[in-house]
Amino acid sequence: MIVAQQQGRGTMNASLVNEQDFQKLVEKRANMLLALLDYLATSEAPRAVLTRPLLGEFLSQSMQIEELLDNYDAGKNCKWCRIRSLTAATKLFSDVGYELMHLQHRTPSYRLMHVERDFSAATDEALAFTSEILGQLSRTMIEQARQRGLKIDHKPEIAETFEECQLPGRLAHNCGARHLDTVAETVTLLATAFLNLASESEDVRAASRARPEEYASRAAAALSEERLRSLEFQFHNLQSQYDTYVSGTSVENQDTDLPVLRGHASVVFHLLRTATLFAHYYERHLNRRHCANPSSGGPLIDPDSLLSVLMNYSVTFIDLYIGRAVNLCQDMLKRYAEPSRIEVPIPTYRGFHVRPSTLISKIVLHYGSKVQMLLGDEVYDAGSSLDLFRANEKINALKRRWLKQEIANLGLVPNQEEGQDPIAVVRSVVLALAERGKLVMYEQPLKLPEGICGSEGTLFEKVTSEAGRLLAMGQIDISIEMKAQFVGDKRVLDDIQVLAETGYGEDSFGNNIPLPKKLSYLRR
Repeated sequence: MIVAQQQGRGTMNASLVNEQDFQKLVEKRANMLLALLDYLATSEAPRAVLTRPLLGEFLSQSMQIEELLDNYDAGKNCKWCRIRSLTAATKLFSDVGYELMHLQHRTPSYRLMHVERDFSAATDEALAFTSEILGQLSRTMIEQARQRGLKIDHKPEIAETFEECQLPGRLAHNCGARHLDTVAETVTLLATAFLNLASESEDVRAASRARPEEYASRAAAALSEERLRSLEFQFHNLQSQYDTYVSGTSVENQDTDLPVLRGHASVVFHLLRTATLFAHYYERHLNRRHCANPSSGGPLIDPDSLLSVLMNYSVTFIDLYIGRAVNLCQDMLKRYAEPSRIEVPIPTYRGFHVRPSTLISKIVLHYGSKVQMLLGDEVYDAGSSLDLFRANEKINALKRRWLKQEIANLGLVPNQEEGQDPIAVVRSVVLALAERGKLVMYEQPLKLPEGICGSEGTLFEKVTSEAGRLLAMGQIDISIEMKAQFVGDKRVLDDIQVLAETGYGEDSFGNNIPLPKKLSYLRR
């Protein structure tokens, strides 16, 4: 039941609440929170008494009191702003503590692959850090409450009420498995989704390798609250997809790697939750004074210590567990590979130069499958940008052969050689081919040397040799459609097909153009 007195919206907004009435209201509503804080403040070792039920109650009560204080603009009132700030911090670190305890209790069932650092010990350290913060917050909050004259009840039953009882074993799995026929489709969908998220997380993963002096700058960029919250949402969505469509199905029993993948998606999600909360406090609360009054108090948490936990625990293990799962997903995709073949046009601008070759190899490496490019009787490794780049030798040889043949077929070189300027003939040949739409000029006006290298040979040979040199130098190119074939897993080829259909990320003059959304993982 909500009791309110309102004389009209304008009057309500303009009026001030009675201080004594507000004090009584806070005292009544915060009774349980203050009792919890008093219990933790008087505990010799906060870590020893914290349980998930207790942290859940801390989170619930602090959330309610924060909302109450916000309803009356306590954050803008000199008497109450400090309590409002401490309540928000209590809520946040209760949330962090709950996430850490969840990880501590649930990771044994996640089937996590081994990483080179001790995750259990690191979680204990992060939990000890968070417990100390909550203990300090509790002592400070109780002190502030007493200064405001708030009544604090001592509730000895708290320890027993919020004790966490752990029973050995688990319940029997006797619901029966739902049947799904699409094992390969389900596995590849989830594995591909995880690989895409791994690429999306690359900036966060790279931050784990930063030096301590770089922590602050990393926190302001790749580890901002906004960035981490976005990734948290995406990994939560992946976990939800698994629980909705895979958990409890026959597919889950047929591929034992699926629960392992689910475990890695879950642990990354919860680590992102802790990272987001740490980043939120660092950005929004740590260096912000809520009141100009000197008595409002300084920060309770050392910024360097907070960043150290963010980087050395949350971000480091996000990187480690994503890295292990990437290898798992690539192995899963190889098992369910669908052999296929596509034929696509060769990049218009200078063939397989650096950008197209790099993008193709990134697609192949993203999935971890073997893909080959076939060009004539040559075979190239599509996962190697250098090997693809090597294909330009054959492409340019074919273009030079076509160019020579076209010049001959069109009779563009005069039969009478005497008195002819080879450079002038080259220029007229290039212009004639360009007018017919058979050649592209990347340099206008076309710059030609004063003389053709080598005086031997017929006029035709000199002209075609110089035209070939212009082609090799990238001053001109041939407007003919040449095709290459790619052979490998259908999912990889589908993405290469999309890349080819959008010009390999560039227009006909080599200018970069945006990649389609399906290939967003290539942007990092």
